[in-house]
Amino acid sequence: MKPDYKNWMPKGMIFGTLFATMVFCALFAIFTFGSFISGAAKNTLNFIILAATLVGACVTAWMILMYRAFSYRGKRKMSMQIIKGIAKYVKLNEGEKGLDVGCGSGALTIACAKLNPDASFIGVDRWGKDYASFSKQLCESNAKSEGVKNTVFMQGNACKLDFADECFDSVTSNYVYHNISSKDRQELLLETLRVLKKGGTFAIHDIFSKTKYGDMQSFIKKLKAMGYKKVELIDTTQGKFMTHFEARWMALSGSALLVGIK
Repeated sequence: MKPDYKNWMPKGMIFGTLFATMVFCALFAIFTFGSFISGAAKNTLNFIILAATLVGACVTAWMILMYRAFSYRGKRKMSMQIIKGIAKYVKLNEGEKGLDVGCGSGALTIACAKLNPDASFIGVDRWGKDYASFSKQLCESNAKSEGVKNTVFMQGNACKLDFADECFDSVTSNYVYHNISSKDRQELLLETLRVLKKGGTFAIHDIFSKTKYGDMQSFIKKLKAMGYKKVELIDTTQGKFMTHFEARWMALSGSALLVGIK
């Protein structure tokens, strides 16, 4: 049995947008060739419906391209490249523990566990209706398919982790915090880093744009002032995980990897 890490662009969103586009297209045909209304009102309504149809078609096409790029079974396999790229930063010894925040389908948790078979890893996620295809059961099934036994998955809240201070030797996360409505996402990062032991490593990948996170360089200085030995923000849109062109059309500009040692 092969693991099923799903796709970061859910099929439900694609089909929903496609259905809406088809409805607008049908309405355009009805009002264009029908005699329900006429004159300026008809022209205005047709223009609005046509505009909605074109927007829907463009969004649907964009979603399909995103789905193909992220697919684990496709040619590009960007998701796999990102997951493996983050996991390489995690190197734990026997008996040490790692935490993956927002584990989704368990891909990053499992990747870290495979590279560190003598350590143990916990993946937490709220799962829920936004990504209904992801679940604790899916994570456990994927771990079993990969032959990984050093993982545990549980319900959790990235905004308030149910763990004591400094209890993990590594913390990871991938494309999680930008999805959380928050006035201060830097505080979300501090909440995740709160559970990291002194000497522990962290690797957090997200869209660290100024509109989403504010001044990250100031945040890095803040972490260093707090005693973090090493903090680095690595741009992942210049060939590390994706090209600059891919980042732009995928709306992933600002993607970067925040790595370091406490």
